Amino acid sequence: MKLGTVIALFITLVASLYAKQERPNILWIIADDMSAHFSCYGETAIETPHLDRMAREGVMFTQAYVTAPVCSTSRSAFITGMYQTTIGSHHHRSGRGEYKIHLPEGVKIVPQLFQEAGYYTSIRGWRDRKDRPGKTDYNFEWDADLYDAVDWIGRKPGQPFFAQVQIPGGKLRGKEMEDFEKIQKIAEEELGSRTALGAGKLPPYYPAHPDIEADWAAYLDSVRVTDSTIGEVLALLEERGELENTVVLFMTDHGISHARGKQFLYQEGLHVPLVIMGPGVEQGDVRDDLVEHIDIAALSLGLAGIDIPEAMQAKDILAADYQPRVAVFGARDRCDETVEHIRSVTTSKFKFIRNYLHERPHMQPNRYKDNKLIVKTLRDLDASGKLNAMQHDLLFAPTRDPEELYDLENDPFETNNLANNPEYAGVLAKMRQQLGDWEEATDDKGRVPERSEIYDSDMATYQEKVDKSGEEQGNILRSNIALMKKWEAEGK
Repeated sequence: MKLGTVIALFITLVASLYAKQERPNILWIIADDMSAHFSCYGETAIETPHLDRMAREGVMFTQAYVTAPVCSTSRSAFITGMYQTTIGSHHHRSGRGEYKIHLPEGVKIVPQLFQEAGYYTSIRGWRDRKDRPGKTDYNFEWDADLYDAVDWIGRKPGQPFFAQVQIPGGKLRGKEMEDFEKIQKIAEEELGSRTALGAGKLPPYYPAHPDIEADWAAYLDSVRVTDSTIGEVLALLEERGELENTVVLFMTDHGISHARGKQFLYQEGLHVPLVIMGPGVEQGDVRDDLVEHIDIAALSLGLAGIDIPEAMQAKDILAADYQPRVAVFGARDRCDETVEHIRSVTTSKFKFIRNYLHERPHMQPNRYKDNKLIVKTLRDLDASGKLNAMQHDLLFAPTRDPEELYDLENDPFETNNLANNPEYAGVLAKMRQQLGDWEEATDDKGRVPERSEIYDSDMATYQEKVDKSGEEQGNILRSNIALMKKWEAEGK
């Protein structure tokens, strides 16, 4: 081999290694059960300096939406960059029993794509910087080896990393009064104060009851503690000399767990924070265009210079040639034992919701949510006639409207359904068509009811787990499962 050829090959090799070292690290910080109640998003009851810093030094999306308002379906979606309804992962905590879910041919999870590109992959939980595996909760079968480790520190010299830090977020507030006190005490000890009752503004469909206000104050303190954790992660990157070459992304897996939040397609359940900072990201940018949480898959691949699979439904919303979405879509299906089928389409001005099982109440029995003090209190207040007419109708009416239409600009809390208002007939028809086209184009698997043997398989696994928590909880679950089957037999 000629000397010139050897030199050329050597230069190519060195350049390749240098380029590999220059590829940015990608780090996702994902919190559970939390809406956009941060000061950079306009929350005035608390301060969140660390996410505010990320917003100043990066880009903040004001109209980011999840495609599923519950953890396992949401996580199955963003880790693949695919709608959960397309890949068959739309039922919460499904595939846990005898019947397993496998991804469609050609669909890979994001850490696999990063691994194949030479990245080191990790996923960790976070509290006091202790190393522990991070939350996955995917509804499909996957290979745990697609994560190299809990921490990215074990990667080879010069090897970039794709890391996730999974944090409890809104789950820190728990479900009972003693849990509320626990997170407020943590806030007091770590941040010097606790959020006072009544400091935050309750949505009008929740009464200003002491239990509800205590829950909301605890939730706001969980936001403050989450923000503190963001600061800890940024500090760790700085300590390791990695911050300048790391893209840091913060998002939540869905909105606050409340009666109209988690599990539902209102703003409280779908609208989430999304803030990104780091190399390749414009500083101080505020984006008001509509984006979906699955888009973090594509934008992360794009920032790393990795080809985005053609079949991936996520969009690289940071790409120079990105064309903004005109609408975003949401889907709610079975959550644990509770059978449901709801779809939504949201534009910059309107929200359209279709309740396929509209003969069932909004607050169907659900063992998980019914164990929360806030839900118990709301049910008690309704039973004693202490909710106003609007609160009763939105939360506890025995049936729902088949279609809902809201003017988000003038009715941000979605209390005035315009679907039967003739002045909005044109908007309703257009959005009904948008939703139908999306269901067809994305092969929405929810159009076909879950087979009884698959439901029974998942419920057997769930029942076994719940029975371990005591006879009362086990019987509640059995009763709820029986009710779901009764309603299905009645055609409800």
